Amino acid sequence: MESKLVVRLGAMGDIIHTLPAVAALGNVSWMIKPRWQYLIEGNPAVREILTVRPARRFDIAYDFQGLIKSAFFARLGSSHVRGFSTPREGLSKIFYSEKIDRQGRHVVDHNLALAGASGPAELWLPPGIPEGKLPDEPFILACPLAGWKSKQWPIERYRELAKMLPLPLVLNGPPGSGLDHESGIPGLIDATRRAAAVIGVDSGPLHIAAALRKPGVALYGPTCPGRNGPYGSSIQLIRDASARTNYKRQNEYDPSMLAITTERVAAALKEIL
Repeated sequence: MESKLVVRLGAMGDIIHTLPAVAALGNVSWMIKPRWQYLIEGNPAVREILTVRPARRFDIAYDFQGLIKSAFFARLGSSHVRGFSTPREGLSKIFYSEKIDRQGRHVVDHNLALAGASGPAELWLPPGIPEGKLPDEPFILACPLAGWKSKQWPIERYRELAKMLPLPLVLNGPPGSGLDHESGIPGLIDATRRAAAVIGVDSGPLHIAAALRKPGVALYGPTCPGRNGPYGSSIQLIRDASARTNYKRQNEYDPSMLAITTERVAAALKEIL
């Protein structure tokens, strides 16, 4: 049996978008940063989780990250490395023995092409572990934080939104965030499974919700929902007509995110409840 190494070190949403390709490959060893390994623990397609550089050689390695660092690790693991013909860091290509063109629009489709597969996309996630206190009655889970402030919607808007909804709105964030429900990845997955609906921005928690096929609403601004949006059809997209894709990691709210009104979001959530 061919031995396969997958390199996708992080982050949360990117790992989730790699899951269908890994399901198609099957029986892989996955190199990942320790902070994200819970996302793939117990995955039937993953035979081994590596959190340090590979100590042995594999028949083939797949670099789903496209960085010089990830490509280097892939090359350490195998003399046959498949990577994208247009990786995030162009110099990564010097480590590739096989360069694959991206196919389709969404990142999930790109990853499937790198794996030499096509849909249907299988998105497996662990069950999660309860953390913190959640309402006993049905609730809506909001995950307002993202890696860049320009992708976020102001916390005050969520507080205003909560007053317009028929169910409690629970704001989730990592430990130390000061939000209503603080949890690590296991608690986030558990809370998402238990929620009646979700609302989020372009960040990992939203992609967890999409993978679990939760109904919900996604707020997008400076990033392209066609490429990086929630995969599947369970989550409704809201993006203001003024939005322009730029992927700038700015430390201020993007004007297109501020243009999304609480009334518009409340109406969308009420429609799906």
